[in-house]
Amino acid sequence: MASVTRAVFGVLPSGAGTVEKFRLQSDLLRVDIISWGCTITALEVKDRLGRASDVVLGFAELEGYLQKQPYFGAVIGRVANRIAKGIFTLDGKEYKLAINKEPNSLHGGIRGFDKVLWTPRVLPNGVEFSRVSPDGEEGYPGELKVWVTYTLDGGELMVNYRAQASQTTPVNLTNHSYFNLAGQGSPNIYDHEVTIEADAFLPVDETLIPTGEVAPVQGTAFDLRKPVELGKHLQESHIDGFDHNFCLKRSKEKQFCARVRHAGSGRVLEVYTTQPGVQFYTGNFLDGTIKGKSGAVYPKHSGFCLETQNWPNAVNQPHFPPVLLRPGEEYDHTTWFNFSVA
Repeated sequence: MASVTRAVFGVLPSGAGTVEKFRLQSDLLRVDIISWGCTITALEVKDRLGRASDVVLGFAELEGYLQKQPYFGAVIGRVANRIAKGIFTLDGKEYKLAINKEPNSLHGGIRGFDKVLWTPRVLPNGVEFSRVSPDGEEGYPGELKVWVTYTLDGGELMVNYRAQASQTTPVNLTNHSYFNLAGQGSPNIYDHEVTIEADAFLPVDETLIPTGEVAPVQGTAFDLRKPVELGKHLQESHIDGFDHNFCLKRSKEKQFCARVRHAGSGRVLEVYTTQPGVQFYTGNFLDGTIKGKSGAVYPKHSGFCLETQNWPNAVNQPHFPPVLLRPGEEYDHTTWFNFSVA
């Protein structure tokens, strides 16, 4: 069983509320999550010698999360990833979203789910956060009730996302944690060994919008079905990093998605999900300008994300898995982050 403790993490400017921190602790993991953006701020995992290190990038104080920063540890919504030109059509009506990553809308817009205060409820082995996204928030149709639940069991952190809509709307929720299994503040992730269980990926245009093609990974740099050492693989493949959706089996059942092993520490992360895709991102836009926990700076490729989600821009691609939530239906997806030592 895990224990749960709560404390004040910080106070939002101009009386906008108090941000709380919830610490979930088991014999194998310690996870800190705050009510601002349902953000994972710390995740301590032991190495093969029993020494614990924090393996997620982020900040020790609330101020860090209120500045412009790359979504460290946050829950992303209403729609994760990119929507081309911030436009989609639904039942004959065109919706225009904020363009916050030229020329597209990214991660829910200017004030997405990562930049709001959620209402927490403590559970025996976790915490549930809820909020109501009002009709028209960031340009999206309908009111959306959302629940995000984190529960800890031994070495497994489970994240469940549920949502109900008053009007048909696209919904695609994920968590945007940046991991470095050597410990946050380590200079890069080149010595991490990565496996992704995907036979296909989505090629993208120069603005990182999928072209619409579902391409086989066979014979490409995107074939990660067998373990590759990341630094060596990037070098040999002549690619600058990954920021691509890998296509998983389209199944509502729990399925294996990815495994990352850090040989030096022995730490292993395995990801399972009910989602049809995972965005594998190698921190290509990190540039060393952000100062994080313990004075660490985060240069390019100093963390990786495995964002389990629907495929990017699915609302504009009819052959992608459906992304629309209709009144009377429930959005319900779960992702499991399983930590161990090998």
